[in-house]
Amino acid sequence: MSRILLTCAGVISAGKSTLTQILSDELGTKAYFEPVEDNPVLPLFYKGNQLVEEGKAETNPYAFLLQVFFLNRRFAMIKQAMQEDNNILDRSIYEDSIFMKMNTDQGHATQEEWKIYKALLDNMLEELPYAAKKKSPDLMIFLDVNLETMLSRIKIRGREYEQVESDPSLLNYYKTLLSYYSDWKDRYSASAMVTIDGNHYDFANNMDDRNQVLDTIEAAMVEVGTLSKSEFERLQEKRYQN
Repeated sequence: MSRILLTCAGVISAGKSTLTQILSDELGTKAYFEPVEDNPVLPLFYKGNQLVEEGKAETNPYAFLLQVFFLNRRFAMIKQAMQEDNNILDRSIYEDSIFMKMNTDQGHATQEEWKIYKALLDNMLEELPYAAKKKSPDLMIFLDVNLETMLSRIKIRGREYEQVESDPSLLNYYKTLLSYYSDWKDRYSASAMVTIDGNHYDFANNMDDRNQVLDTIEAAMVEVGTLSKSEFERLQEKRYQN
């Protein structure tokens, strides 16, 4: 197997972390997970959005802070992953701008904050090839889910600040996020991309679904040259025998 870098993308609760762990176990690669529990800004961000929706604030005072927090972490993660061999990231710097652009368009962040953020992101992306062994990921894995699947998994995950029952304004936020991700997917060009139907395949709990998803991803890896056909067949044989 060649030196590989895989990245996952998708909305909240699409299954990125679960699939990253599955792929890591399957391919024997290192998994990089974006920390969430130690993020002191995220709960404040959701509260700030609620204040805007209720007319109690003009912009979310935590939107810019949250995105810079995430951007810094994602840059550090992908830089480290690109300097090593055979890694998978459950989220990457390439989808980071979705959230800041959406918050700006919704009035939760200012145009000045967006311009500063975008300039910072562009500078980071320009520097990335010089700081790592790779110019970009080998393959982007996009987990495509609809609103119903998204809400169901958010409920199962159980984070209080993500629940629509706790904050009804989140329903519109999630609908809008799906739309922005769809636009981003159509414009993504940093690497090859394979799309997984997260509504149809329950790769977390159903082994047949998991095998089909892995077949799809590994076939895409063969196409981009990070997995040989013989390695793909060996992985298939091992999985289907278990």
